[in-house]
Amino acid sequence: MKFVHIADMHFDSPFVNLSERETLGDKRRLEQRKIFKKIIEYIKQEKIDNLFISGDLYEHKYIKQSTIEYINNLFKEIPETQIYITPGNHDPYLKNSYYSKYKWNENVKIFQGKIEKIETQEADIYGYGFNDFYCTNSGIEEIKIENKNKPQILIIHGTLNGANIEEKQYNSMTTKQLEQIGFDYVALGHIHKPDYINNKIVYPGSTVALGFDEPGEHGMIVGNIEKSVDNETKIEIKFVPLDDEEFVKKEMNVTETNSKEELIEKINEI
Repeated sequence: MKFVHIADMHFDSPFVNLSERETLGDKRRLEQRKIFKKIIEYIKQEKIDNLFISGDLYEHKYIKQSTIEYINNLFKEIPETQIYITPGNHDPYLKNSYYSKYKWNENVKIFQGKIEKIETQEADIYGYGFNDFYCTNSGIEEIKIENKNKPQILIIHGTLNGANIEEKQYNSMTTKQLEQIGFDYVALGHIHKPDYINNKIVYPGSTVALGFDEPGEHGMIVGNIEKSVDNETKIEIKFVPLDDEEFVKKEMNVTETNSKEELIEKINEI
């Protein structure tokens, strides 16, 4: 089964730090839309079966209905693709949230605050969504894998191997715990930097760079997962960059710089 895995889109983010710099905040919000459309076009062209969205699709406090309609209209363009959304700490499933009160397209499944299993011909897919801005226990330790003849997939938002109290407020899990349960692929969200453990426990990172503290490439995970007759799992994943803009950290010596104009000239040189 072919899939695309994204997380931490943060639609309608205020981009507090960027917004102080002229129109950078507005520019990033437009680029969010452009990149999301690019994801949908990729899914169309490659005939992707499943789209996993592992939380923080939007900002609950700032999201506009027009943005929700924009997202859902794009979902309508891929009716053959099943879309699974697990709300995170920035877009929890609340009574007044758009997850609850908006009529999403038929191919969209939104998980709520209780572990749920969806059985398809291709895989068993487990999901859990935040129902508040914090989560200290999703209950994943209660999952028992029953059918090892097809891929077992978990879609969830949270902290992996959280060490301190703050990290543990965001659905802390351990690598050992996930491996012991026996998932073939864990589609994670929450950490904004791509991170893969044995190609099975995966953070795709934020889809677009959300600030100067998120350097490097940002994009999506494209994968294919198959189960052989002897129950061996074959997983192939690749990271596909999507964001045309990239924040890069540079160092320069300004000791002998005597004016703003001279500083600007030096910056432009690099």
